[in-house]
Amino acid sequence: MSNFLHIILYAIVPIIVVMAAGYISGKKNIFSAKDGKAFNKVVLDYALPAALFVSIVDANREMLIEDIKLTVISLVVIMACFMGVYFIYAYCFRKQGLGGAEGAIMALVNGSPTIGFLGFAVLEPIFGHTPGVALVVAIVGIVVNAVGIPVGLSLLNSALDKKQASAVLSQGGTVAAAAGGGAAGKSSRPSGWKAVLHALEQPVAWAPILAVIWVVAGIPWPAYLSPSFDLIKGANASMAVFAAGITLSSFKISINWQAILGCILKMVVMPALLLVVGLAFKMGEKNLAMMVIAGALPPAFSGIIIADEYDTYVSTSTSSLALSVILFIGFCPFWIWCTDFCYSHFM
Repeated sequence: MSNFLHIILYAIVPIIVVMAAGYISGKKNIFSAKDGKAFNKVVLDYALPAALFVSIVDANREMLIEDIKLTVISLVVIMACFMGVYFIYAYCFRKQGLGGAEGAIMALVNGSPTIGFLGFAVLEPIFGHTPGVALVVAIVGIVVNAVGIPVGLSLLNSALDKKQASAVLSQGGTVAAAAGGGAAGKSSRPSGWKAVLHALEQPVAWAPILAVIWVVAGIPWPAYLSPSFDLIKGANASMAVFAAGITLSSFKISINWQAILGCILKMVVMPALLLVVGLAFKMGEKNLAMMVIAGALPPAFSGIIIADEYDTYVSTSTSSLALSVILFIGFCPFWIWCTDFCYSHFM
C-alpha cells in the first residue's frame, strides 16, 4: 500500500497539478493554443531528444539485446491496437455517420500512448532515472511517431479523398472530376511515405537512434558532456505536461459513449495485451512493468493536434483524451499491481 501511495504522490499528483496549471492558464488566456504548440516544439525538438540521447548512451550492449524483445512486442501490440481502434470506429459506427476519417483520428489518439509527453514524467518517479527507462520511452516513442503517425495520416488522407470524391459525385459531377478532386486533395496533404521521412527527420526520432548506434559501436561517452544535455533535459517532463494542459484547454470537451469506448480501448485493452504477450514471451519483470505502464499512458496529444488541423472528430477525440487523463490516476497503480501479481504467479 505504501508503494502505491508513493506512486500516486510522486508520479501522478505532480502531473495532475502541473497539467491543471496549464489548463487554467489556457482558460484564463494567460497562454494560448499557439503558445502550447510552441512549448510542445521545445519539448519534441530539444528537451525530449536530449533526455533520450544522454540517458541511452549510459546503457550497454547487453541492455540493448534485452530490449530487442521489448521492441518487437511493443511494435506488434501497439500497432495491432492502433488498427483495431481504426476498424472499430471506421466500420462499427457507420450508422452514427462515422467512417474512415474518424477511425483514423481515433487510432491516432486512442491507438497510441502519449509517451513523448508523459513517458519520463511517469516512469522515472516509479522506476528511477535509469537508461532502461530512456530505452522504453525511445522504443515506444519511435513506434508511435515513426510508424503510427504515418500509418494514421495515410488512412486519414485516403478517407478524406474518398469523401471528397463522393461529394463531387453526389452533386452531379463526373467520375473524372471526382478523381481530379481526390488527386488535388491528396496533393495538398502529406502522403504516408512523406510522413515516415518527416518523422525520421525529427530530433525525437533520430536522437535515440544515434544514441543506440553509439552504444552498439562501443564508444565511451565522456561524462563531462552530460551536463550540457542535462540542463535542457530537465525541462522535458514539466514543460510537456504544462503544454498538455494548455492544449486541452483549447478544445471543447463533451463526454459520449464513443469517447468512453476510446478510453476503454486505450486504458484497458492496450496494456492488457502488452501484459499478456510480455508474459507469454517471458520478458524481464522491470521491462514488462515499464512497457505495460507505457501502454497505459493517456492517449497521444499528437492525435488531437492532427484532428484539429484536419477539423475532423475533434470534440469526441479530445473528450476521450481528457477522460483518460483523469482515469489514469487509478489505472496507473492498478496496472503496476496487476503486472506484479501476474509476474509473481505465472512466471
